[in-house]
Amino acid sequence: MTGSLQRRAAAEALGTAALVAVVVGSGIQAAELSQDVGVQLLANSLATVLGLGVLIVLFGPVSGAHFNPVVTLAAWFVNRPPLAEVGAYVAAQTAGAIGGAVVANAMFAEPLVAWSTHHRDAGNLLLGEVVATAGLVALIFGLLRSGKDHLAPMAVAAFIGSAYWFTSSTSFANPAVTIGRAFTDTFAGIAPSSVAPFIAAQVLGGVVGLVLVAVVFSSPVPLRSKEKTP
Repeated sequence: MTGSLQRRAAAEALGTAALVAVVVGSGIQAAELSQDVGVQLLANSLATVLGLGVLIVLFGPVSGAHFNPVVTLAAWFVNRPPLAEVGAYVAAQTAGAIGGAVVANAMFAEPLVAWSTHHRDAGNLLLGEVVATAGLVALIFGLLRSGKDHLAPMAVAAFIGSAYWFTSSTSFANPAVTIGRAFTDTFAGIAPSSVAPFIAAQVLGGVVGLVLVAVVFSSPVPLRSKEKTP
């Protein structure tokens, strides 16, 4: 990673904002173009895969392209950077996610802020979030441990795209993105009352992911300065 903490936090904010704009905007577009929910999800997931891969390539050299508080917290647990850096990253990611949702709403002439009415609080959906987040964290830190972090843009984007389909929750796997998606009452939205349970499931998934890395890889997981993560 390069640049000052301010520059890295800006990259995290912009990257997370762009990611949420892709997720929300493609969801709105898909819902306007098709009445078939399967087609809507396909379009939404494809746009997310492509957008996320590009954003990791673009911002990875600057900030590591976390775009995700769970990934930032996992990186802190592994490598213990200063808590000020962790706080700056999480704040930037959260603010960026909200901004990205507002921009997506504006692009499609939706209210700038409209609290979602899409409740996602069933137990099976929370399990889906645990599985999705555990898989994401295990993938990222497994790649770092095995020296294959250069594959992160492709691998992370591919995992998120597949998790759209194999998890019941459609793989939010990201507390900042979850908060941002509460600000839009569109295809990708999540009701504010569902946000806290989703975040709790994601944090649990992050812990499970680190445990999986420790089990699979025999030595401690090193965090490289050039990490490329969502």
